Amino acid sequence: MPLTIGGLWRYPVKTLAGERLTEADLTPDGIPGDRLVHVRGPEGVRTSRRHHRLLGLQGTLSAEGLPLVNGHPWDSPDALALVRGAAGQDAWLAADDSLDRFDILPLLVATDGAVHEFGRDIRRLRPNVLIDGVHGMDETTWEGAGLVSGDAVIFLDSLRGRCPMTTVDPDTLDRDPGVLKDIGRRFGGRLALNASVLRAGRVHLGDPVELKRA
Repeated sequence: MPLTIGGLWRYPVKTLAGERLTEADLTPDGIPGDRLVHVRGPEGVRTSRRHHRLLGLQGTLSAEGLPLVNGHPWDSPDALALVRGAAGQDAWLAADDSLDRFDILPLLVATDGAVHEFGRDIRRLRPNVLIDGVHGMDETTWEGAGLVSGDAVIFLDSLRGRCPMTTVDPDTLDRDPGVLKDIGRRFGGRLALNASVLRAGRVHLGDPVELKRA
């Protein structure tokens, strides 16, 4: 089965739910508009690993490129109130356009075969790019390979070690610790691939993809 772009996502506010895209520019800084704002507390960055109700808020990008929280400008009192309701009254939002805003690398690439084996909503894995047409767990052999789609070239660096965010149902926000245990038991704790962009380009849903092994 040929490989294609099966899904694209952006997360304008880190650790909040993100937004699906039909096309995206892939750049050395990832997808423009991704993770431009994060949640902080006195101890540092706060994420849904400990404050899982942040996943009940949605980060999107306005037509002008402004990150929004449930439709409110990220730096507005309404957005702050929503974030504090999920992460504590001492939380706040901060902008960050440095590469340090990514946990590991600017992109996370998932494959439909692995998502099928995982057997749960793909949103638990928080990918930027989904590749369709992958057999089973073939992604485990892709470390060090490249993906070419149009002008864009993606380097697949390493499999991603998963965290407690995968235990949260994206619709109900119920937590199931068994999900992370299952990932450890069946997949060695790793699903999807940390990736970077070697050559920039625009991709669209359905675009063909070629796997280039090292």
